[in-house]
Amino acid sequence: MGDSRGAVAVSSPGVDRPRVERAVREFLLAVGEDPDRPGLVETPARVARAAAEMYGGLHEDPLAVLDKTFDLGHEELVIVKDIPFYSTCEHHLVPFHGVAHVGYIPPRMDSSRG
Repeated sequence: MGDSRGAVAVSSPGVDRPRVERAVREFLLAVGEDPDRPGLVETPARVARAAAEMYGGLHEDPLAVLDKTFDLGHEELVIVKDIPFYSTCEHHLVPFHGVAHVGYIPPRMDSSRG
């Protein structure tokens, strides 16, 4: 259900680590690997920990951190560069990362300025 700002309340189930571990073990078997061999025996747990970190903010409401404004009294272009981001391709579950650059002209906060 949305609130007056358009935010959507989402329950955050978190990452079910034991379930991820079972799924990774099954995946290893499905591709012909031996999940009990020395190089892979801890892999399901490692993947589960990584998933918990990578998807930890998946169900957070962006407006909780983006709905802040500051009246600084100027109208110049604001540029923020080199913002790191990390994500996962939803089609292949392959992680990717990069940097974003954002530029915007702040809205007028004081309505008396026309």
